[in-house]
Amino acid sequence: MTRLKHAGLLVFVAVMIYPLVWMVVSAFKPPEQILTEPGLIPKDLTFENFKEGWHALNRPFSAFFVNSLVVTLASIAGNLFSCSLTAYALARLQFRMRRTYFAITLASVMLPFHVLVIPQYIFFSQLGLVNTYWPLLIPKFLATDAFFVFLMVQFIRTLPRELDRAAWIDGAGPFLTFWYVVLPLMRPALVTTTIFTFIWTWNDFFVPLIYLTRTRVFTVPVALNSMVDSETQSGVGMLFAMSLLSLIPILIFFAVAQKYLIRGIATTGLK
Repeated sequence: MTRLKHAGLLVFVAVMIYPLVWMVVSAFKPPEQILTEPGLIPKDLTFENFKEGWHALNRPFSAFFVNSLVVTLASIAGNLFSCSLTAYALARLQFRMRRTYFAITLASVMLPFHVLVIPQYIFFSQLGLVNTYWPLLIPKFLATDAFFVFLMVQFIRTLPRELDRAAWIDGAGPFLTFWYVVLPLMRPALVTTTIFTFIWTWNDFFVPLIYLTRTRVFTVPVALNSMVDSETQSGVGMLFAMSLLSLIPILIFFAVAQKYLIRGIATTGLK
């Protein structure tokens, strides 16, 4: 019975990873063979897809990597700054309607993002911020990612309040207590936030597609989409080649940070 279960799992894994393996193999196939020969063993190997795809949009594809990196790093900074402060206030400070604000924060997790797309676009368009990165970054600095706020609140609640009281006795106010006492102890939650923000922002396609219409400000997912729209069947090989390159930063980052991700989730109550 155990061997049968293992065999079933192996079949399931093979079915799940087949599209990824096919994409990797297709990146090295001549374009005319990609759709006509769907097998995993290519007859001919070529690197032309990478050479052509690198300059397919009239600029080096490295420019889109830089754009995605800028947006991703700024988003990480915004989430770490705003969500940690918000979580500390909701978890430690006493003020009117604190529980109500926390409930509203949790309720926003269940609100579909698409409900807010039109009013947000109108707002940023009237400010003249379309085709800039501000519509992507401003929400990050306003603690709009309620998942991370909840994660940090749960973690802060596990910290002894005696640490806060000791800081208050020494004359520290709320901000100094947060900066010197609570924040250093929040490392697992901060690392988890960093990892998720990096992965979600790097792979985000929908939001940049709405606000970025000029090629020079495209992020990697939007650039790949433009490659699909602007090319015919001959562009499929370039698409797969650039998609393969776009996965490399995610794979490297996840491989390096995997142990911190597991540790962070385990220590924030999300078991």
